[in-house]
Amino acid sequence: MGDFKLTTVEEFEAATARLLETGAKVGADSWQLRVKNQTPHCKFGEQGVCCRICSMGPCRITPKAPRGICGCDVHGIVGRNYLKFTAGGAATHSDHGREICHTLHCTAPDGNYKVKDPEKLIRIAKEWGIETEGKDIYDLAHEVAVEGLMEYGKPFGHQRFLKRAPQHTQELWEREEIAPRAIDREVASSLHMTHMGCSSKPEALIRQSLRTGLCDGWGGSMMGTEFSDVLFGTPKPIDTEANLGVMVAENVNIVVHGHDPSLSEMICEYADDPEMIAYAKSVGAKGITISGVCCTSNEVAMRRGIPMAGNFLQQENVVLTGACEAIVVDVQCIFPALGPLSKCFHTKFVTTSKIAQMPDSEFMHFTAETAGENAKAIVKMAIDNFKNRKPELVYIPDMKQKATVGYSVEAIKKTLDTVTNSYVDETGTTKPLVECVKSGVLRGAVAMVGCNNPKIRPDVAHIELMKKLIANDIIIIASGCSAQAAAKAGLMNKDAKDLCGAGLKRVCELANIPPVLHMGSCVDISRMMILAADIAKDSGWNISQVPVVGCAPEWMSEKAVSIGNYVVATGIDTFLGVDPYVCGSTEVDNLLKHGIKDWVEASYTVEKDIDKLVDAMIDRIEEKRTALGI
Repeated sequence: MGDFKLTTVEEFEAATARLLETGAKVGADSWQLRVKNQTPHCKFGEQGVCCRICSMGPCRITPKAPRGICGCDVHGIVGRNYLKFTAGGAATHSDHGREICHTLHCTAPDGNYKVKDPEKLIRIAKEWGIETEGKDIYDLAHEVAVEGLMEYGKPFGHQRFLKRAPQHTQELWEREEIAPRAIDREVASSLHMTHMGCSSKPEALIRQSLRTGLCDGWGGSMMGTEFSDVLFGTPKPIDTEANLGVMVAENVNIVVHGHDPSLSEMICEYADDPEMIAYAKSVGAKGITISGVCCTSNEVAMRRGIPMAGNFLQQENVVLTGACEAIVVDVQCIFPALGPLSKCFHTKFVTTSKIAQMPDSEFMHFTAETAGENAKAIVKMAIDNFKNRKPELVYIPDMKQKATVGYSVEAIKKTLDTVTNSYVDETGTTKPLVECVKSGVLRGAVAMVGCNNPKIRPDVAHIELMKKLIANDIIIIASGCSAQAAAKAGLMNKDAKDLCGAGLKRVCELANIPPVLHMGSCVDISRMMILAADIAKDSGWNISQVPVVGCAPEWMSEKAVSIGNYVVATGIDTFLGVDPYVCGSTEVDNLLKHGIKDWVEASYTVEKDIDKLVDAMIDRIEEKRTALGI
């Protein structure tokens, strides 16, 4: 084991405190200060009992005023708010998928974007019944891209990828009338249902919430993931590093932040360009370091080994180092605070998407057609900015951990093949994993996902839950900011096997894996759905019987609610550490925690105490094992 030890949250916090001292010197704002100003939060909002969807109001439900002016009761208001929340998340993830479809449509042999995984493209084309024989790979890419784009607005039928689910799951979706139709239709129907004077019946609103979640997880997000693999390569295990110490004081530091790999991939291409590196040296830097924040970081980490500077609540920290020449963003989870903060330093804050335009930023419209010249201009702008650094403000915390990332479903199956007897056993399946679970060597798995939220001490829930789960022989698959919390702590270092129970430790040694597997960004939770479907098919169990649960202990965004809905609707019990603003309605709360189990064989648990949360997950996994008789 040598000298491996986890980095503690206390160490993260000490580094942040030191950076905030720099911030105070230059008069910078911070999320920590803004949380103080916003506390306590509005109780009506937290319970989901206020309604402002028409101008007769706004109305809020209290014991003295149990109905809004239109007569809607608390259950209708809370249910509508929940569906609106879901629709916002599904629209956002799915629009990311749409952008990736457009990028695929722009591929050309000599273009900015190429097809890096033609085998996967051909596999999807065949799955969709598109003729592949004798076709040029780029002609096929364009045809598949158009078919993908049709999934957003087609007038008839359901999402194509639903056929990947086990038959039993597909039958549940049909029976409960939650199989998603065209993606844009589900989002529009949700907004129609939540208009004044439409649905106020909780069952109808929650059913549509599940359906809208499914159009994301088995539609838009799945296309975002699958076509990103076609464009940029399907991830396979690769070593990288995580935490602020990945930034290099002597180099030009460019931080990519957001969610769409079309931008970050291009920035990485040009930062590797010998001409650009020579230019960086000509201004006195030793080279160029790209690092990332949030999901765009997960995307380039798992395909290129680009280091991860941090997750959601660390985005201001990269600027506070005083060593960030440019923070280049695309869409989602970007603090508008980065504009004013960058003005306190020499940092250029570059926005690139018409979807995410912010004050105090330099807007450079990035399109698939002009991606090369855009990326080159951004890298050059960062290099030109190196000389404007204020040396007295530079402080990069000496803190980083090694991480092995890049566990796509394809990579997980290849890893499992290494422990398969290839003469006797079928390869390319999840059967070795199923055998480990049946024998009890592994008790089960937890899919840990989601954001950070200042309501919970940042990263603590992710890291503490993971430590206890792996000590109990439960393997973790992680994505998004949860994956980055694990990487920063050292839980994606293969040496972390020594923190595991005997069974999981043995699996980590045999398969040469860390106990927490990095499956990618938040759209890549669709990979987890495919993995769950494959495990169900390979084991003969229904998805809801597999000893696996989902967990989002620090979630904060609308996207997370959409994700929770599709994970639950796929048959996976989901555990939350933050209430989704439904506690004001006993009916909606009860539906989500109990009632929907009759529809989809899974439901939510909300538990703010992390010790109780982890125990509840372990209990649920053991219940599932007992029910299977394993």
